[in-house]
Amino acid sequence: MRKQYNLRPSKEGLRAWDIHRLIELSKNFSVKRILLSEINEVNEIYWFQDPSQLPTGTAILEHIKLMEEASLEYPIILCANGRLMDGMHRVMKALQQGHTDIKAVQFETTPEPDFIGIPADELPY
Repeated sequence: MRKQYNLRPSKEGLRAWDIHRLIELSKNFSVKRILLSEINEVNEIYWFQDPSQLPTGTAILEHIKLMEEASLEYPIILCANGRLMDGMHRVMKALQQGHTDIKAVQFETTPEPDFIGIPADELPY
């Protein structure tokens, strides 16, 4: 799996969680099913939050490819507040295929981010 981060703006600067670490921390969590309609990020700007990231045709095509390659066997990861931390390509694939729910694991307490205040293009990839 490619190196990736869950990114969220904050008063302290960009907060970034290493997806590999989130997967490791949540690997023994109970898997549940959640309704896709409960995932707010579907109707929010998600992949193109940074002003330097433009939704060009090439950028959108890359996300379509990642969506096609995504496996619905792996649960998405939610923070303690139910916000998506990993799995948007799986969510979009499930919606495209007409599913109404998806496998998910959820933190009881959201882990601290791996980085705070570092611009997305300066994170280690």
